[in-house]
Amino acid sequence: MKQLKTLLLATACILTVSFTQAQSKIAHINTNDLISAMPEMKAAQTELETFSKTLQTELQSLGTELQNKSKQYTAEAPTKTQEENDKRQQELMTMEQNAREFQNTAQKQYQEKQETLLKPITEKARVAILKVGRAQGFDYVLDSSVGVTIVADGKDLLNDVKKELGI
Repeated sequence: MKQLKTLLLATACILTVSFTQAQSKIAHINTNDLISAMPEMKAAQTELETFSKTLQTELQSLGTELQNKSKQYTAEAPTKTQEENDKRQQELMTMEQNAREFQNTAQKQYQEKQETLLKPITEKARVAILKVGRAQGFDYVLDSSVGVTIVADGKDLLNDVKKELGI
């Protein structure tokens, strides 16, 4: 009987220790707020806007050129032969196709530029979040910017990470 009590007491102690060790410290941070506050992000946005305007200007130029040629060819069509008009129509179709291809290429270039500019910024934020979270003894840091409701009463690390990054 005494061994059974000792065994039960030891089991209770082990369960209590396991339960207290299983509780994790949780913090949260809105990474969108953090990243948008970083000076590097403002510079990246400016560069992306400039790049976007350049691509839009080129696309508008192609569109204007296509429109002008179309008007010219339409006006001159009655004075040209059917063969010349067919060639001109083919030229207009090629120009339109080139404009569409340019638009697709421009979208890809913009996405690549965006990824190239944002990757180091998000990585810098991630490293700072990990550093602050570990320094303050948190097991988990949840991202509150992704639309997930944070139920835990964890600490908000936004100001601490901003301080770490010097912003």
